[in-house]
Amino acid sequence: MAYTPPASGQNATPMADVRGKTAFITGGANGIGLGIARALVKAGANVVIADIRESALAEAKASLGADDQVETVQLDVTDRAGFAAAADKAEARFGKIHILVGNAGIGVMGPIMDARYDDWDWGMGVNLGGVINGLVTILPRIKAHGEGGQVVTTSSQSGLIPISYSAIYSAAKAAIIGITEAARGELAAVNIGISAFCPGPVQSNIAHSGELRPEDKKQDTGYLKREEELEARPVSPLWMSQDEVGERVLAGIRRNDLYILTHPEFGPGMQRRFDAIMASVPDEEVNEARAKEIFFLLDNPIFAEQSARCAKQPAEA
Repeated sequence: MAYTPPASGQNATPMADVRGKTAFITGGANGIGLGIARALVKAGANVVIADIRESALAEAKASLGADDQVETVQLDVTDRAGFAAAADKAEARFGKIHILVGNAGIGVMGPIMDARYDDWDWGMGVNLGGVINGLVTILPRIKAHGEGGQVVTTSSQSGLIPISYSAIYSAAKAAIIGITEAARGELAAVNIGISAFCPGPVQSNIAHSGELRPEDKKQDTGYLKREEELEARPVSPLWMSQDEVGERVLAGIRRNDLYILTHPEFGPGMQRRFDAIMASVPDEEVNEARAKEIFFLLDNPIFAEQSARCAKQPAEA
């Protein structure tokens, strides 16, 4: 089906005002997720924090200091039945979910030659599968209440600039960007925005992902030693704070940005990647008849829309 623009009366920025709306945030008990939760609570939204670490949930709720706006639920995002139960709990507390932030993620890093099935299955199951499970579980609920909504899918700059030793991580994060871009036009037709969030380094616990590896994913792995080494890596004070990132995501939600990026330092590297892709396009005359036959594959208006939105932002600030 071709892209369908928002119908008359639908809001191009459905969550421009988040006051009184409810956000469901996976991986929300620390790092980026907690920063997003804090920004939303300050803006007047209700927040449901879902996280696999039960002890971290209590700490996160206490740090937010807004019990009337915050609910917590323990959730392994690879557990589909658990995801549905968590969504039910969110709706029982606040009535409706308007914003889904698929943020839960793990840092599965290492040489591709050392990667084994448990590494691929765990990395893709959490980083990509967790986002998919959120979409399948919660998107229909947002559509059903008819009040509009916003989805934020947490990708990474590694989805845009894949680097060595990140094949599993980058595969999941690149897939998330593709899902977001493909879904953008479809969801606009039902007044739901969707944003691909691609942060750079943030002060978080991602280096301790190995602590969360389940026992059944420790049998066929080449990364256990690597994960132990990553745990010893210090968090740089130069990495962006969780609160700054949270405010940037909130701004992206309000504007319904297609992409939410955080670090200008990545700009030149992205440009070189895009230039390399364009330089690889066959330098041949376009077959006009073929172009007409496959016109629906050749462009997506969401890209022009986002460029126009970004061009307007300085004047609106």
